[in-house]
This record gives sequence, C-alpha cells and structure tokens, in this order.
Amino acid sequence: MAKQIASISISGEITLNMHSLNNEGGEGNQIMTRQLTIVDKEGKEHTVNGISGDMFKHIHAGHLVNYCIDNDIDLSQYSKALNPNRISSLELLKYIEGNNRKNEKAGVIIDALIDSCAVCDTHGILITEKVGDNKDSSNTPRKSIIEFGWTIGIPEKNNTETYLHTKVVHSSTGIKGESSNEGQNIFHRPANHGVYAFVCNIDTYRIGFNDIDRIYSIGDDKRKARYHAILKALLSSFLNPRGAMTSSQKPHITDFKGVVAFSEKLVPAPTISSINPDYVKEIEVITSNLNEIETGAITARKFNGLGDLSGIIKKLIAEEPYKLSCK
Repeated sequence: MAKQIASISISGEITLNMHSLNNEGGEGNQIMTRQLTIVDKEGKEHTVNGISGDMFKHIHAGHLVNYCIDNDIDLSQYSKALNPNRISSLELLKYIEGNNRKNEKAGVIIDALIDSCAVCDTHGILITEKVGDNKDSSNTPRKSIIEFGWTIGIPEKNNTETYLHTKVVHSSTGIKGESSNEGQNIFHRPANHGVYAFVCNIDTYRIGFNDIDRIYSIGDDKRKARYHAILKALLSSFLNPRGAMTSSQKPHITDFKGVVAFSEKLVPAPTISSINPDYVKEIEVITSNLNEIETGAITARKFNGLGDLSGIIKKLIAEEPYKLSCK
C-alpha cells in the first residue's frame, strides 16, 4: 500500500563548476555575477555567489510544463507557452462560464485556476485583474506548493573568474556593409565555481487544495498525476539545470549530497541549510524528536551523489500525496 506523503524537503550541498546560472546584469561590457551577503552560524558576515530561488523555480517550471504536455495534464494556454503570467483573466472567465459556476467569490477563481492548470496549482499565481463581474477576484493569490530558497555559495568554498568573449568574424564571405552581421560585441562574462547550499520544500498535501474554500478542487487521480509530475520535474531540474547562459556554460555538477526528509503526517519535513556545517546532524536530531512527539511522522534519508538522490525520488514517486479530511 502506498504511503501518503504530506511534505518533502531537500537540504544539501551541490558542487557546480564553470557556470553562470544567475547574473546581476552588466556594467559596460562586463557581465556581473550575482553576489549575496550572508551570516554564518557564528554570526560572521560573508559575501558569496548566489543563484536565486526564482531561477530554480523557472528551471523546474520548464521541465514541469514539458512533462504535463507529454502526459496530457491540464495546462492553461499561458503556461503551455511558459508565459510567467500563468493564466489570463479571460481564460479563467471562459472556464467558469463553461462549467456553469456562479462567479461570485474569490474561492471560485482559485477553484477554476487549480482545476484548469497544473502549473498555476503547483507554482502559484497572483490574479491581478478582476475576472468578469467578480468584485473579489482582483489580487487573488494562489500560494506555491513548491518553494526554492536561494542557492548560496558556502563561505570559503566558492569563487568567480572572468573570461573575454568575442565573436569569430569571417571576412571571406564576400558580404559587407551594415547588414553583414560581422560587427564585434566584445564583453567579459563570469564563470563561477563552488559548493552551494541548496534548500527546497514541497507541501504535497496542498496539491489541488483550495485554501479559501478549504476543499480539494480536483480528484485523487489528478492529484497523483500532478504529484508525479512535480517530482519528475524536480529530478530533471538537477540533471539538466537550464538557467542563464547554459548554451555555452553548461554547469559541471560534480557532487550533490545532503538529506531528503519527508513527512507522512502534517508535521513539516525539516529543512536546515548546509551553510551550517552540522546540518545533517541537526536534521537527524529534529527527526528523532518529531517522531517522539508524533510516531512515524518524519523519515530522513541521506544521499551522497545524484545517483542516491534519484533513487530516493524514484521511491517517493511510487507513493501518493497526503489528503486532508475536508468536512
């Protein structure tokens, strides 16, 4: 019998070489790598490289959309096109009217976007426009089910180098003039390396759950399909992180180790950043204490490499999402 998984967390150290997954922009002909100021366990400040949670969310959403299209899982037209707006107010209105729903409350909007789009359901959205005549529909939020923290360079374990980038120009083509596309745009771009602290969390019990009306907007089969899609897209995000500048600076992932924790009850799966060198021990102690409070609530599995991590995720995919008792 499959286990019901309420939440999943990953805390780990991922080693990336020669990457430029996230940048601040440019100054003149210099692309600036993204830098963060953090405080370690001892209260000491450090300036380190970083990759925003937005970037990993974007990577995950791309893999999720492809999986949903391939497996006939509901998506809005915007989500199919990877439009960050997720869904339009017009598409929501058509969906509500097509299902003969009374467009009176914000909960109806949440119900419609959950049912019609897996990405809206799992990645969250803010409906900024009024949907039809529904006065409560403006600024209606759907909180994300999957959350990514900043991927943060561990102090004294990361650095950046800069390389000159030029375009090869062939003068033998015989094509000259303004439209020949032979102009140079010389610039310097970064290549980062280091060990990074990675954290993410998935509240799987919220798949399909309407937080306003406190009911599930979709059936169990759809919830399971979206649960599988989230986890398969997450694994793909580690195997093929399609962030910035990957066409010529694909990251060399040389290691990923840490802890996957998952909960079979509504006790949250613990997450501790690997900026703390004792994070594995901390998670193990928290897991032990939580299981004494509520028997069998949390399981923690250590992994040493992407091979181990893929095995843990494979086993989680065989389970199903926890379901709240809605009365």
